Amino acid sequence: MFSIALLAAAILGLLVITLLSSSRRNGPPGTTALPGPTGLPLLGSLLSIPPRHSWLKFYDWSKHFGPIYELSIAGRPQVIISSEKIANDLLRERGNVYSSREQVPMAAQLLSDSLRPLLLPYNDLWRAGRRFMHSLTMPSAATSYQPMQEQESVRMLHDLIRSPGEYEKWLERYTAGLMLRLGFGKMLITGEEDYLKRIMSVGKNLERIASPGVYLVDTLPSLMYLPDFLAPFKREGKRLHVEELEFFRELQDDVRRETESEKLGSKHVEQENFTSKFLSSQEKWGLSDDQGAYVIGTLFEAGAGTTAAAMMSFLLTMASHPPELRSLQREIDIVVGDRMPSFEDLPGLPRVRAVVKETLRWRPVTAGGVPHQLTRDDVYELDGKKYFLKAGSAVHANQWAIHRDASLYPDAESFLPNRWLDPKYPTYKEPLEAYPNLQNFSAFGFGRRICPGLNIAERSLNILVARIAWASDIEGKQGWDYEAYEYTTGFNVQPKTFPFSLTARKGRAKIVETEYQRLWSHIIGE
Repeated sequence: MFSIALLAAAILGLLVITLLSSSRRNGPPGTTALPGPTGLPLLGSLLSIPPRHSWLKFYDWSKHFGPIYELSIAGRPQVIISSEKIANDLLRERGNVYSSREQVPMAAQLLSDSLRPLLLPYNDLWRAGRRFMHSLTMPSAATSYQPMQEQESVRMLHDLIRSPGEYEKWLERYTAGLMLRLGFGKMLITGEEDYLKRIMSVGKNLERIASPGVYLVDTLPSLMYLPDFLAPFKREGKRLHVEELEFFRELQDDVRRETESEKLGSKHVEQENFTSKFLSSQEKWGLSDDQGAYVIGTLFEAGAGTTAAAMMSFLLTMASHPPELRSLQREIDIVVGDRMPSFEDLPGLPRVRAVVKETLRWRPVTAGGVPHQLTRDDVYELDGKKYFLKAGSAVHANQWAIHRDASLYPDAESFLPNRWLDPKYPTYKEPLEAYPNLQNFSAFGFGRRICPGLNIAERSLNILVARIAWASDIEGKQGWDYEAYEYTTGFNVQPKTFPFSLTARKGRAKIVETEYQRLWSHIIGE
Protein backbone atom coordinates (compact mmCIF):
# COMPACT_ATOMS: atom_id res chain seq x y z
CA MET A 1 0.00 0.00 0.00
CA PHE A 2 2.80 2.38 0.92
CA SER A 3 4.64 1.78 -2.35
CA ILE A 4 1.48 2.36 -4.40
CA ALA A 5 0.77 5.62 -2.60
CA LEU A 6 4.39 6.70 -3.04
CA LEU A 7 4.28 5.88 -6.73
CA ALA A 8 1.02 7.82 -7.21
CA ALA A 9 2.46 10.84 -5.42
CA ALA A 10 5.64 10.65 -7.49
CA ILE A 11 3.70 10.48 -10.75
CA LEU A 12 1.52 13.43 -9.75
CA GLY A 13 4.57 15.50 -8.81
CA LEU A 14 6.38 14.63 -12.00
CA LEU A 15 3.30 15.45 -14.07
CA VAL A 16 3.23 18.94 -12.56
CA ILE A 17 6.96 19.36 -13.27
CA THR A 18 6.47 18.22 -16.88
CA LEU A 19 3.61 20.63 -17.49
CA LEU A 20 5.32 23.57 -15.85
CA SER A 21 8.48 22.99 -17.88
CA SER A 22 6.60 22.79 -21.18
CA SER A 23 4.72 26.08 -21.11
CA ARG A 24 4.39 27.57 -24.57
CA ARG A 25 6.66 30.41 -25.54
CA ASN A 26 5.17 33.23 -27.62
CA GLY A 27 6.42 33.49 -31.17
CA PRO A 28 8.04 36.51 -32.83
CA PRO A 29 5.87 39.52 -33.69
CA GLY A 30 3.71 38.93 -36.76
CA THR A 31 3.50 35.15 -36.24
CA THR A 32 0.57 33.06 -35.13
CA ALA A 33 0.15 29.66 -33.56
CA LEU A 34 -0.65 26.71 -35.77
CA PRO A 35 -4.28 25.60 -35.75
CA GLY A 36 -5.20 22.38 -34.04
CA PRO A 37 -7.48 20.64 -31.56
CA THR A 38 -7.82 22.44 -28.23
CA GLY A 39 -7.64 19.36 -26.05
CA LEU A 40 -8.14 19.12 -22.30
CA PRO A 41 -6.38 21.05 -19.54
CA LEU A 42 -3.06 19.41 -18.63
CA LEU A 43 -3.59 16.34 -20.88
CA GLY A 44 -4.09 18.15 -24.17
CA SER A 45 -5.23 15.74 -26.90
CA LEU A 46 -3.83 12.66 -25.17
CA LEU A 47 -7.21 11.00 -24.64
CA SER A 48 -8.40 11.80 -28.18
CA ILE A 49 -5.64 9.82 -29.89
CA PRO A 50 -6.53 6.14 -30.37
CA PRO A 51 -4.07 3.56 -29.05
CA ARG A 52 -3.73 1.98 -32.52
CA HIS A 53 -3.36 3.50 -35.98
CA SER A 54 -3.14 7.06 -34.68
CA TRP A 55 -2.38 8.26 -38.23
CA LEU A 56 -6.05 7.72 -39.15
CA LYS A 57 -7.13 10.20 -36.47
CA PHE A 58 -4.39 12.62 -37.53
CA TYR A 59 -5.68 12.35 -41.11
CA ASP A 60 -9.22 13.14 -40.00
CA TRP A 61 -7.99 16.20 -38.09
CA SER A 62 -6.12 17.41 -41.18
CA LYS A 63 -9.42 17.69 -43.04
CA HIS A 64 -10.54 20.22 -40.43
CA PHE A 65 -7.31 21.99 -39.41
CA GLY A 66 -5.40 21.89 -42.68
CA PRO A 67 -2.15 20.37 -43.98
CA ILE A 68 -0.09 21.48 -40.96
CA TYR A 69 -1.44 21.76 -37.44
CA GLU A 70 -0.36 21.33 -33.86
CA LEU A 71 -1.65 19.45 -30.86
CA SER A 72 -0.39 18.90 -27.34
CA ILE A 73 0.20 15.61 -25.54
CA ALA A 74 0.54 16.35 -21.83
CA GLY A 75 2.30 19.62 -22.61
CA ARG A 76 4.55 18.25 -25.37
CA PRO A 77 3.91 20.01 -28.73
CA GLN A 78 3.29 17.75 -31.73
CA VAL A 79 3.25 19.20 -35.25
CA ILE A 80 1.37 17.08 -37.80
CA ILE A 81 2.16 17.46 -41.51
CA SER A 82 -0.25 16.09 -44.12
CA SER A 83 1.30 17.56 -47.28
CA GLU A 84 4.33 16.30 -49.19
CA LYS A 85 5.30 19.86 -50.13
CA ILE A 86 5.28 21.05 -46.52
CA ALA A 87 7.16 17.95 -45.41
CA ASN A 88 9.86 18.63 -48.00
CA ASP A 89 9.93 22.37 -47.21
CA LEU A 90 10.64 21.68 -43.56
CA LEU A 91 12.21 18.25 -43.19
CA ARG A 92 14.36 18.38 -46.33
CA GLU A 93 15.03 22.05 -47.12
CA ARG A 94 15.51 22.96 -43.45
CA GLY A 95 17.10 19.68 -42.50
CA ASN A 96 19.73 21.33 -40.32
CA VAL A 97 17.05 22.05 -37.69
CA TYR A 98 14.42 19.39 -38.47
CA SER A 99 16.55 16.23 -38.46
CA SER A 100 16.77 15.34 -34.80
CA ARG A 101 14.76 12.82 -32.79
CA GLU A 102 12.96 13.25 -29.52
CA GLN A 103 14.74 11.07 -26.97
CA VAL A 104 11.74 9.01 -25.94
CA PRO A 105 12.69 7.24 -22.74
CA MET A 106 11.76 3.63 -23.48
CA ALA A 107 13.01 3.09 -27.03
CA ALA A 108 15.84 5.63 -27.38
CA GLN A 109 17.26 5.65 -23.86
CA LEU A 110 16.42 2.42 -22.02
CA LEU A 111 16.20 -0.08 -24.88
CA SER A 112 18.88 1.45 -27.13
CA ASP A 113 21.13 3.23 -24.60
CA SER A 114 21.60 6.03 -27.15
CA LEU A 115 23.21 3.65 -29.68
CA ARG A 116 20.47 2.92 -32.25
CA PRO A 117 20.88 5.27 -35.27
CA LEU A 118 17.15 5.31 -36.05
CA LEU A 119 16.52 7.02 -32.71
CA LEU A 120 19.66 9.09 -32.23
CA PRO A 121 19.49 12.88 -32.09
CA TYR A 122 21.10 14.81 -34.93
CA ASN A 123 24.65 14.68 -33.59
CA ASP A 124 28.19 13.59 -34.51
CA LEU A 125 27.51 9.95 -33.63
CA TRP A 126 24.48 9.85 -35.92
CA ARG A 127 26.46 11.50 -38.74
CA ALA A 128 29.32 9.02 -38.38
CA GLY A 129 26.93 6.08 -38.49
CA ARG A 130 25.09 7.54 -41.45
CA ARG A 131 28.32 7.90 -43.43
CA PHE A 132 29.07 4.24 -42.85
CA MET A 133 25.52 3.26 -43.80
CA HIS A 134 25.78 5.25 -47.02
CA SER A 135 28.93 3.39 -48.01
CA LEU A 136 27.02 0.11 -47.66
CA THR A 137 23.74 1.09 -49.31
CA MET A 138 24.52 3.66 -52.03
CA PRO A 139 23.35 2.62 -55.53
CA SER A 140 26.65 1.14 -56.68
CA ALA A 141 26.88 -0.98 -53.54
CA ALA A 142 23.23 -2.02 -53.73
CA THR A 143 23.70 -3.21 -57.31
CA SER A 144 26.40 -5.61 -56.14
CA TYR A 145 23.88 -7.36 -53.87
CA GLN A 146 21.53 -8.27 -56.71
CA PRO A 147 22.87 -11.84 -57.19
CA MET A 148 21.95 -12.59 -53.56
CA GLN A 149 18.52 -11.06 -54.06
CA GLU A 150 17.91 -13.18 -57.14
CA GLN A 151 19.03 -16.33 -55.36
CA GLU A 152 16.93 -15.69 -52.24
CA SER A 153 13.90 -14.72 -54.35
CA VAL A 154 14.02 -18.06 -56.17
CA ARG A 155 13.79 -19.94 -52.87
CA MET A 156 10.95 -17.70 -51.71
CA LEU A 157 9.05 -18.22 -54.96
CA HIS A 158 9.60 -21.99 -54.91
CA ASP A 159 8.16 -22.35 -51.42
CA LEU A 160 5.38 -19.81 -51.94
CA ILE A 161 4.05 -21.87 -54.86
CA ARG A 162 4.28 -25.08 -52.85
CA SER A 163 2.68 -23.64 -49.69
CA PRO A 164 1.02 -20.24 -50.24
CA GLY A 165 -0.72 -20.36 -46.87
CA GLU A 166 2.66 -19.83 -45.24
CA TYR A 167 3.30 -16.63 -47.21
CA GLU A 168 4.37 -14.68 -44.12
CA LYS A 169 7.07 -17.25 -43.35
CA TRP A 170 8.49 -17.24 -46.87
CA LEU A 171 8.54 -13.46 -47.21
CA GLU A 172 10.11 -12.94 -43.80
CA ARG A 173 12.68 -15.63 -44.56
CA TYR A 174 13.57 -13.85 -47.80
CA THR A 175 14.15 -10.50 -46.12
CA ALA A 176 15.81 -11.89 -43.02
CA GLY A 177 17.93 -14.28 -45.07
CA LEU A 178 19.10 -11.50 -47.35
CA MET A 179 19.92 -9.11 -44.51
CA LEU A 180 21.71 -11.78 -42.47
CA ARG A 181 23.92 -12.57 -45.46
CA LEU A 182 24.59 -8.90 -46.14
CA GLY A 183 25.08 -7.92 -42.52
CA PHE A 184 26.92 -10.87 -41.04
CA GLY A 185 27.70 -13.40 -43.78
CA LYS A 186 25.23 -15.93 -42.32
CA MET A 187 23.06 -17.97 -44.67
CA LEU A 188 19.72 -19.37 -43.55
CA ILE A 189 19.34 -23.05 -44.33
CA THR A 190 16.33 -24.28 -42.36
CA GLY A 191 14.78 -20.99 -41.31
CA GLU A 192 14.78 -22.30 -37.74
CA GLU A 193 18.28 -21.10 -36.83
CA ASP A 194 18.63 -19.65 -33.34
CA TYR A 195 20.30 -16.47 -34.55
CA LEU A 196 17.35 -15.82 -36.86
CA LYS A 197 14.86 -16.14 -34.02
CA ARG A 198 16.95 -13.88 -31.80
CA ILE A 199 17.45 -11.10 -34.32
CA MET A 200 13.79 -11.14 -35.37
CA SER A 201 12.89 -10.86 -31.68
CA VAL A 202 15.11 -7.77 -31.42
CA GLY A 203 13.18 -6.14 -34.25
CA LYS A 204 9.78 -7.08 -32.84
CA ASN A 205 10.75 -5.69 -29.42
CA LEU A 206 11.79 -2.40 -30.99
CA GLU A 207 8.54 -2.06 -32.93
CA ARG A 208 6.48 -2.81 -29.84
CA ILE A 209 8.40 -0.55 -27.48
CA ALA A 210 8.68 2.37 -29.92
CA SER A 211 4.96 2.36 -30.73
CA PRO A 212 3.29 5.57 -29.51
CA GLY A 213 1.35 5.36 -26.28
CA VAL A 214 2.55 1.92 -25.17
CA TYR A 215 4.49 3.25 -22.16
CA LEU A 216 3.36 6.06 -19.88
CA VAL A 217 6.95 7.24 -19.47
CA ASP A 218 7.03 8.28 -23.14
CA THR A 219 4.10 10.61 -22.46
CA LEU A 220 5.48 11.79 -19.10
CA PRO A 221 9.27 11.64 -19.48
CA SER A 222 9.76 12.93 -15.94
CA LEU A 223 8.88 9.42 -14.77
CA MET A 224 12.48 8.58 -15.60
CA TYR A 225 13.39 10.18 -12.28
CA LEU A 226 11.68 7.32 -10.46
CA PRO A 227 14.06 4.79 -8.88
CA ASP A 228 14.22 1.40 -10.54
CA PHE A 229 12.25 -0.38 -7.80
CA LEU A 230 9.28 1.91 -8.53
CA ALA A 231 9.71 1.74 -12.31
CA PRO A 232 9.20 -1.71 -13.86
CA PHE A 233 9.49 -0.12 -17.31
CA LYS A 234 13.10 0.76 -16.48
CA ARG A 235 13.91 -2.79 -15.52
CA GLU A 236 12.30 -4.14 -18.68
CA GLY A 237 14.08 -1.68 -20.99
CA LYS A 238 17.49 -2.25 -19.43
CA ARG A 239 17.07 -6.04 -19.54
CA LEU A 240 16.15 -6.03 -23.20
CA HIS A 241 19.04 -3.70 -23.99
CA VAL A 242 21.51 -6.09 -22.39
CA GLU A 243 20.04 -8.98 -24.38
CA GLU A 244 20.23 -7.23 -27.76
CA LEU A 245 23.68 -5.74 -27.15
CA GLU A 246 25.09 -9.13 -26.17
CA PHE A 247 23.57 -10.63 -29.32
CA PHE A 248 24.95 -7.88 -31.57
CA ARG A 249 28.36 -8.45 -30.00
CA GLU A 250 28.13 -12.19 -30.65
CA LEU A 251 27.33 -11.60 -34.32
CA GLN A 252 30.22 -9.18 -34.62
CA ASP A 253 32.62 -11.55 -32.85
CA ASP A 254 31.59 -14.40 -35.17
CA VAL A 255 32.60 -12.32 -38.18
CA ARG A 256 35.83 -11.25 -36.46
CA ARG A 257 36.78 -14.89 -35.87
CA GLU A 258 35.91 -15.88 -39.44
CA THR A 259 37.97 -13.00 -40.79
CA GLU A 260 40.96 -14.01 -38.67
CA SER A 261 40.58 -17.63 -39.80
CA GLU A 262 40.61 -16.51 -43.42
CA LYS A 263 43.78 -14.52 -42.83
CA LEU A 264 45.40 -17.63 -41.37
CA GLY A 265 44.28 -19.69 -44.35
CA SER A 266 42.09 -22.06 -42.34
CA LYS A 267 38.79 -20.82 -43.74
CA HIS A 268 37.53 -19.14 -46.89
CA VAL A 269 34.89 -16.45 -46.45
CA GLU A 270 32.73 -16.41 -49.60
CA GLN A 271 31.99 -12.69 -49.67
CA GLU A 272 32.58 -9.58 -47.62
CA ASN A 273 29.67 -8.50 -45.46
CA PHE A 274 28.76 -5.28 -43.68
CA THR A 275 30.45 -6.35 -40.45
CA SER A 276 33.69 -7.48 -42.08
CA LYS A 277 33.80 -4.17 -43.98
CA PHE A 278 33.32 -2.30 -40.74
CA LEU A 279 36.02 -4.21 -38.89
CA SER A 280 38.53 -3.75 -41.71
CA SER A 281 38.07 0.04 -41.79
CA GLN A 282 36.82 0.85 -38.30
CA GLU A 283 39.17 3.76 -37.68
CA LYS A 284 37.91 5.48 -40.83
CA TRP A 285 34.37 5.65 -39.48
CA GLY A 286 35.25 6.66 -35.93
CA LEU A 287 32.81 4.18 -34.38
CA SER A 288 33.33 1.87 -31.45
CA ASP A 289 32.56 -1.86 -31.71
CA ASP A 290 29.14 -1.38 -30.11
CA GLN A 291 28.31 1.69 -32.20
CA GLY A 292 29.19 -0.17 -35.39
CA ALA A 293 27.21 -3.20 -34.29
CA TYR A 294 24.11 -1.04 -33.81
CA VAL A 295 24.55 0.59 -37.21
CA ILE A 296 24.48 -2.82 -38.88
CA GLY A 297 21.74 -4.06 -36.57
CA THR A 298 19.66 -1.04 -37.57
CA LEU A 299 20.10 -1.86 -41.26
CA PHE A 300 18.84 -5.36 -40.54
CA GLU A 301 15.83 -3.99 -38.64
CA ALA A 302 15.06 -1.53 -41.43
CA GLY A 303 15.37 -4.10 -44.20
CA ALA A 304 13.93 -7.28 -42.74
CA GLY A 305 10.52 -6.27 -41.44
CA THR A 306 9.52 -3.48 -43.80
CA THR A 307 10.16 -5.24 -47.12
CA ALA A 308 8.28 -8.34 -45.98
CA ALA A 309 5.36 -6.18 -44.80
CA ALA A 310 5.19 -4.36 -48.14
CA MET A 311 5.14 -7.66 -50.01
CA MET A 312 2.28 -8.92 -47.85
CA SER A 313 0.35 -5.82 -48.87
CA PHE A 314 1.17 -6.62 -52.50
CA LEU A 315 -0.34 -10.11 -52.19
CA LEU A 316 -3.43 -8.70 -50.49
CA THR A 317 -3.79 -6.07 -53.21
CA MET A 318 -3.47 -8.56 -56.05
CA ALA A 319 -6.05 -10.82 -54.39
CA SER A 320 -8.56 -7.97 -54.48
CA HIS A 321 -7.63 -6.39 -57.85
CA PRO A 322 -7.63 -9.13 -60.53
CA PRO A 323 -7.51 -6.68 -63.48
CA GLU A 324 -4.33 -5.11 -62.09
CA LEU A 325 -2.69 -8.52 -61.76
CA ARG A 326 -3.62 -9.39 -65.35
CA SER A 327 -2.19 -6.10 -66.62
CA LEU A 328 0.99 -6.78 -64.69
CA GLN A 329 1.28 -10.29 -66.13
CA ARG A 330 0.72 -9.06 -69.69
CA GLU A 331 3.61 -6.61 -69.42
CA ILE A 332 5.94 -9.23 -67.95
CA ASP A 333 4.98 -11.86 -70.53
CA ILE A 334 5.66 -9.46 -73.40
CA VAL A 335 9.08 -8.44 -72.08
CA VAL A 336 10.25 -11.69 -70.49
CA GLY A 337 8.31 -14.56 -71.99
CA ASP A 338 8.88 -17.99 -70.47
CA ARG A 339 12.10 -17.27 -68.63
CA MET A 340 12.20 -15.93 -65.09
CA PRO A 341 12.48 -12.11 -64.81
CA SER A 342 15.84 -10.69 -63.81
CA PHE A 343 17.12 -7.28 -62.77
CA GLU A 344 18.14 -6.59 -66.36
CA ASP A 345 14.46 -6.67 -67.34
CA LEU A 346 13.29 -4.02 -64.87
CA PRO A 347 13.88 -0.91 -67.07
CA GLY A 348 11.38 -2.43 -69.50
CA LEU A 349 8.84 -3.22 -66.77
CA PRO A 350 7.42 0.15 -65.68
CA ARG A 351 4.16 -1.43 -64.52
CA VAL A 352 6.06 -3.66 -62.10
CA ARG A 353 7.65 -0.57 -60.60
CA ALA A 354 4.32 1.27 -60.63
CA VAL A 355 2.63 -1.56 -58.71
CA VAL A 356 5.43 -1.48 -56.13
CA LYS A 357 5.11 2.28 -55.67
CA GLU A 358 1.33 2.27 -55.58
CA THR A 359 1.32 -0.53 -53.00
CA LEU A 360 3.54 1.57 -50.74
CA ARG A 361 1.33 4.60 -51.30
CA TRP A 362 -1.97 2.81 -50.75
CA ARG A 363 -0.85 0.80 -47.72
CA PRO A 364 2.31 2.44 -46.30
CA VAL A 365 4.40 0.31 -43.94
CA THR A 366 5.42 3.20 -41.67
CA ALA A 367 2.04 4.87 -42.00
CA GLY A 368 2.51 7.48 -39.30
CA GLY A 369 6.15 8.20 -40.10
CA VAL A 370 8.92 8.36 -37.52
CA PRO A 371 8.74 11.84 -35.95
CA HIS A 372 11.55 14.34 -36.36
CA GLN A 373 12.36 16.90 -33.69
CA LEU A 374 12.79 20.62 -34.27
CA THR A 375 15.98 21.85 -32.59
CA ARG A 376 15.30 25.60 -32.66
CA ASP A 377 12.34 27.94 -33.05
CA ASP A 378 11.18 28.34 -36.64
CA VAL A 379 8.61 30.23 -38.71
CA TYR A 380 6.80 28.73 -41.70
CA GLU A 381 4.68 30.82 -44.05
CA LEU A 382 1.61 29.27 -45.63
CA ASP A 383 -1.25 30.99 -47.45
CA GLY A 384 -0.09 34.40 -46.28
CA LYS A 385 0.18 33.45 -42.61
CA LYS A 386 3.41 33.06 -40.65
CA TYR A 387 3.20 30.15 -38.25
CA PHE A 388 5.45 29.78 -35.22
CA LEU A 389 6.94 26.33 -34.54
CA LYS A 390 8.49 25.88 -31.15
CA ALA A 391 11.90 24.30 -30.57
CA GLY A 392 11.55 20.79 -29.18
CA SER A 393 8.35 20.06 -31.09
CA ALA A 394 7.95 16.55 -32.45
CA VAL A 395 7.22 16.88 -36.18
CA HIS A 396 5.21 14.04 -37.72
CA ALA A 397 5.10 13.60 -41.49
CA ASN A 398 1.89 11.57 -41.54
CA GLN A 399 2.44 9.27 -44.50
CA TRP A 400 -1.14 8.04 -44.48
CA ALA A 401 -2.41 11.60 -45.03
CA ILE A 402 0.40 12.62 -47.41
CA HIS A 403 -0.40 9.64 -49.62
CA ARG A 404 -4.01 10.79 -49.77
CA ASP A 405 -3.34 14.38 -50.80
CA ALA A 406 -5.96 14.94 -53.51
CA SER A 407 -3.76 17.41 -55.41
CA LEU A 408 -1.19 14.67 -55.99
CA TYR A 409 -3.31 11.55 -55.76
CA PRO A 410 -6.84 11.99 -57.15
CA ASP A 411 -9.15 9.13 -56.14
CA ALA A 412 -6.61 8.39 -53.42
CA GLU A 413 -8.54 5.54 -51.78
CA SER A 414 -8.35 3.50 -54.98
CA PHE A 415 -5.38 1.31 -55.90
CA LEU A 416 -4.32 2.78 -59.27
CA PRO A 417 -0.86 1.89 -60.63
CA ASN A 418 -1.75 3.93 -63.71
CA ARG A 419 -1.30 7.12 -61.70
CA TRP A 420 2.44 6.55 -62.24
CA LEU A 421 2.11 5.54 -65.92
CA ASP A 422 -0.54 7.76 -67.48
CA PRO A 423 0.24 11.42 -68.36
CA LYS A 424 -3.22 12.51 -67.20
CA TYR A 425 -2.16 12.02 -63.55
CA PRO A 426 -0.05 14.62 -61.68
CA THR A 427 2.41 11.95 -60.49
CA TYR A 428 3.38 10.82 -64.01
CA LYS A 429 7.04 11.22 -65.01
CA GLU A 430 9.03 10.06 -67.97
CA PRO A 431 11.02 8.33 -69.36
CA LEU A 432 9.31 5.13 -68.27
CA GLU A 433 12.64 3.31 -68.45
CA ALA A 434 13.56 5.21 -65.26
CA TYR A 435 10.20 6.21 -63.76
CA PRO A 436 8.40 5.34 -61.62
CA ASN A 437 11.04 4.63 -59.00
CA LEU A 438 11.25 4.94 -55.23
CA GLN A 439 13.97 7.57 -55.00
CA ASN A 440 12.93 10.30 -52.52
CA PHE A 441 9.46 8.74 -52.28
CA SER A 442 7.65 9.84 -49.15
CA ALA A 443 7.08 6.23 -48.03
CA PHE A 444 10.77 6.13 -47.07
CA GLY A 445 10.78 9.30 -44.98
CA PHE A 446 12.11 12.77 -45.60
CA GLY A 447 15.33 14.74 -45.72
CA ARG A 448 18.39 13.58 -43.87
CA ARG A 449 16.39 10.90 -42.07
CA ILE A 450 15.25 9.13 -45.23
CA CYS A 451 15.53 5.34 -44.92
CA PRO A 452 19.18 4.41 -45.59
CA GLY A 453 18.24 1.02 -47.03
CA LEU A 454 16.03 2.46 -49.78
CA ASN A 455 18.24 1.26 -52.65
CA ILE A 456 18.33 -2.32 -51.35
CA ALA A 457 14.60 -2.34 -50.56
CA GLU A 458 13.68 -1.01 -54.00
CA ARG A 459 15.57 -3.79 -55.72
CA SER A 460 14.02 -6.46 -53.49
CA LEU A 461 10.49 -5.21 -54.02
CA ASN A 462 10.88 -4.95 -57.79
CA ILE A 463 12.32 -8.42 -58.28
CA LEU A 464 9.85 -10.07 -55.91
CA VAL A 465 6.81 -8.46 -57.54
CA ALA A 466 8.07 -9.29 -61.03
CA ARG A 467 8.76 -12.92 -60.20
CA ILE A 468 5.58 -13.60 -58.21
CA ALA A 469 3.38 -12.08 -60.94
CA TRP A 470 5.30 -13.93 -63.68
CA ALA A 471 5.02 -17.28 -61.92
CA SER A 472 1.60 -17.32 -60.31
CA ASP A 473 -2.09 -16.49 -60.40
CA ILE A 474 -3.60 -15.01 -57.25
CA GLU A 475 -7.27 -15.01 -56.32
CA GLY A 476 -9.11 -13.67 -53.31
CA LYS A 477 -11.64 -15.52 -51.19
CA GLN A 478 -15.27 -14.78 -51.95
CA GLY A 479 -16.81 -12.58 -49.26
CA TRP A 480 -13.53 -11.44 -47.69
CA ASP A 481 -13.22 -7.65 -47.37
CA TYR A 482 -9.75 -6.94 -48.74
CA GLU A 483 -10.39 -3.19 -48.87
CA ALA A 484 -10.82 -2.92 -45.09
CA TYR A 485 -7.80 -1.58 -43.23
CA GLU A 486 -7.09 -4.64 -41.08
CA TYR A 487 -3.44 -4.14 -40.18
CA THR A 488 -1.28 -4.96 -37.18
CA THR A 489 -0.35 -2.35 -34.60
CA GLY A 490 3.09 -0.76 -34.24
CA PHE A 491 5.02 1.95 -36.04
CA ASN A 492 5.64 -0.53 -38.87
CA VAL A 493 2.50 -2.42 -39.88
CA GLN A 494 1.50 -5.30 -42.10
CA PRO A 495 -1.87 -6.80 -43.04
CA LYS A 496 -3.32 -9.25 -40.60
CA THR A 497 -3.36 -12.79 -41.95
CA PHE A 498 -5.75 -13.06 -44.89
CA PRO A 499 -6.92 -15.92 -47.15
CA PHE A 500 -6.13 -16.21 -50.85
CA SER A 501 -5.27 -18.86 -53.39
CA LEU A 502 -2.04 -18.87 -55.36
CA THR A 503 -1.33 -21.32 -58.17
CA ALA A 504 1.51 -21.59 -60.63
CA ARG A 505 0.82 -20.38 -64.15
CA LYS A 506 1.11 -22.92 -66.95
CA GLY A 507 4.67 -24.18 -67.33
CA ARG A 508 6.10 -21.81 -64.72
CA ALA A 509 6.34 -24.24 -61.79
CA LYS A 510 8.82 -26.42 -63.73
CA ILE A 511 10.99 -23.41 -64.57
CA VAL A 512 11.00 -22.33 -60.92
CA GLU A 513 11.86 -25.84 -59.77
CA THR A 514 14.76 -26.10 -62.22
CA GLU A 515 16.17 -22.76 -61.11
CA TYR A 516 15.69 -23.67 -57.45
CA GLN A 517 17.59 -26.93 -57.86
CA ARG A 518 20.40 -25.14 -59.68
CA LEU A 519 20.84 -22.48 -57.00
CA TRP A 520 19.91 -24.27 -53.77
CA SER A 521 20.21 -28.07 -53.97
CA HIS A 522 23.94 -28.07 -53.20
CA ILE A 523 23.40 -25.66 -50.27
CA ILE A 524 20.50 -27.28 -48.46
CA GLY A 525 21.21 -30.87 -49.52
CA GLU A 526 18.08 -31.62 -51.55
